[in-house]
Amino acid sequence: MQPVMNPKYPGLSVRVADEGFAPYIWGSDFSFEVAAYGAAVIGKAVEHWPVTPIVPYRKCYGIDPEEFSSFRDAADSAIFMAYLDDEPVGHLVISTNWNGFAHIDELAVHAPARRHGVAKALLDVAQFWSRKKKLPGIMLETQNNNLGACRLYERCGYVIGGIDQLRYRGIDPNTAEVALFWYRLFDNPLENPLSSTASPRLVP
Repeated sequence: MQPVMNPKYPGLSVRVADEGFAPYIWGSDFSFEVAAYGAAVIGKAVEHWPVTPIVPYRKCYGIDPEEFSSFRDAADSAIFMAYLDDEPVGHLVISTNWNGFAHIDELAVHAPARRHGVAKALLDVAQFWSRKKKLPGIMLETQNNNLGACRLYERCGYVIGGIDQLRYRGIDPNTAEVALFWYRLFDNPLENPLSSTASPRLVP
């Protein structure tokens, strides 16, 4: 697959992951600030969710580059890396789920590189990959404490298909963290085709 360029951010590109994937993971900061929990409501825009502010804290998911080593160069999965001025700043791990949807197993952006269109570029590549495989759509999970991610998915045409209040209770019985399952359905008759995400522009 040729590099994918984002015309809005000329220095941004997405490529198939190479041997630089592990060093990039170990050298990046994927943490984000949690300042509130949202009470997700299916069918209601994120901006209309009830929100409970909390004392802000930093959350960081431990990412192991070896966890998805088998996803590279496989028929039903792929790993892509985003570059900003030739520096690796984000990645996408995607596979074909048992239910026929593409599944975004992981999407993360290095903290200093956020707000440069990196996550959006990776989601565009996820859509390109999924459509090329003729899959009916994409699914992913995020949580109600990552409202920035929820707003991004909503802007990119994803809708909530499920809410799991108990998913993280085994880790912490008192957690307020709720799993939200987002779907990007292709050829949805309820979707305005003019508002759908355009395919990324491929360049040599």
